[in-house]
Amino acid sequence: MIDESGVQIGVITKEDAIARAKAVSLDLVEVAPDAVPPVCRIINYGKFKYKQKKKLHQRQHVVQLKELRLRPKTGEHDIQTKIRQARKFLENKDRVIVNMLFKGRERAHSELGENILKQIAAALEDIAKVEKDRVMEDRKMGMILAPK
Repeated sequence: MIDESGVQIGVITKEDAIARAKAVSLDLVEVAPDAVPPVCRIINYGKFKYKQKKKLHQRQHVVQLKELRLRPKTGEHDIQTKIRQARKFLENKDRVIVNMLFKGRERAHSELGENILKQIAAALEDIAKVEKDRVMEDRKMGMILAPK
């Protein structure tokens, strides 16, 4: 048996254990029924069940792929805003895909979009690594960043 402060008392009878639990206004709970002899503990059973339920419902973070969309004509301040947003995603352990969208004749000047993507990668190199480098697909150029 283990008492309310966590000290091991030893092997005692069931009646003595129940009497000790009632003396301190707590419950006698069997924590290891398969052991020989079974292990019992003096605890607040309601609090014990609450903690078990909380432990069961703790969620693990699921890594997501977040997307940021830009255009070659995006202003400098807006780019800095997108960098801050990407930093927040990366600090939350999510991956970030940065897509540069081209329209019409902008496709002829893909180097403008490439420079912006390089700028973003350089600004985030302290917390992110480039998982997939700049790739041109039809009307968009993309790059994937992953947290370090």
